[in-house]
Amino acid sequence: MIHPLFNLSGRVALVTGAAQGMGRATATAFAEVGADLLITDINADGLQATARTLEKLGRRVVPVAGDITSVDFVRSMYAALDAAFGRIDVLANVAGPSKRSQPDQITLEHLEKILFSLVVARFCSCQEAGRRMLAAGKGSIINVCSIGGVTALGRGNFPYSVGMGGVAQMTRELSTEWSGHGVRVNAILPAQVLNPRLEERMREEPGLTDTFLHGIPMGRLGQPDDIKGLAIFLGSDASAWITGALIPLDGGNLAMNAGGTAGGRG
Repeated sequence: MIHPLFNLSGRVALVTGAAQGMGRATATAFAEVGADLLITDINADGLQATARTLEKLGRRVVPVAGDITSVDFVRSMYAALDAAFGRIDVLANVAGPSKRSQPDQITLEHLEKILFSLVVARFCSCQEAGRRMLAAGKGSIINVCSIGGVTALGRGNFPYSVGMGGVAQMTRELSTEWSGHGVRVNAILPAQVLNPRLEERMREEPGLTDTFLHGIPMGRLGQPDDIKGLAIFLGSDASAWITGALIPLDGGNLAMNAGGTAGGRG
């Protein structure tokens, strides 16, 4: 039995980056508590696999494959949403592309591309959802941001961190503009959550795993399913008086002083 505050039955959620990782986990979480979904990802095969899994839960699922960093695609995605469901109750912006580069070496074209992807295209999705939610007088937008949006990461993460800083401030500004009209906007700030690309990088860079773990008092990296509970909470009536919040999902990373020692490690 689902507690009524967490029940999304009869509601429609849109989730980006749903082919794998936190996007897939978020879409699954919403489906598990009753939501129907439009899901999107550039990985068409992975997206179809997610759709089949969610349909087995008895949900209506519309997969729309495409590049979420394209404004034209974002707008066509919302047109597909209108045609399929005619409403949106929850938006989870999960996909967040990046490519590392040192600030003294990055080209302006590279920086512009990352900032457009993370800020402009992400805002376009928020704007499209927000217009529909404002007309309905209710809705919840969840931006999956990063601890790098509120603190420096180093290690060549300059373009990603600057972009995610924009997402964090976008979340605050939209929450201030829209919360009086029934639309809540919050952000989740993950630390290092395992995915194929991160796992490959840790294999290629000796000592990187220990560097990550040294900053996480709980002593483990994140798993995609760690986002499920927080996503359900923010998408549901359980968080009805919460907006503009930037909530860490980081095993204690942001709470620990930069000079601290986690878990008794020297």
